[in-house]
Amino acid sequence: MIVYNVTTKVNHAIAAAWLRWLKEEHIPDLVNTGCFTHAVILHLVEADDEEGITYAVQYHAESRALYNRYMTKYAATMRQKAMDKWGNQFIAVRTLMQLVH
Repeated sequence: MIVYNVTTKVNHAIAAAWLRWLKEEHIPDLVNTGCFTHAVILHLVEADDEEGITYAVQYHAESRALYNRYMTKYAATMRQKAMDKWGNQFIAVRTLMQLVH
């Protein structure tokens, strides 16, 4: 199992709308690519929320090949959609992890 983790600090002014968009549009769009089975949203509780709220979204893929397919075919478009909608009101850091059994 591969976990594509996207940690995002979101400005307070858009936080509620951004979370709604994430749940209703962005995550379903990513899962609908067929590259991920599901996603989990986490709030970082010990992060400094003064400049914004920090969330981590973990997208689960059954294989590295499916993750690579996402990166090759879909990632640029998904990132651009987020930038077009929210501009510079968020900062995202992406990491790739593998589940250890």
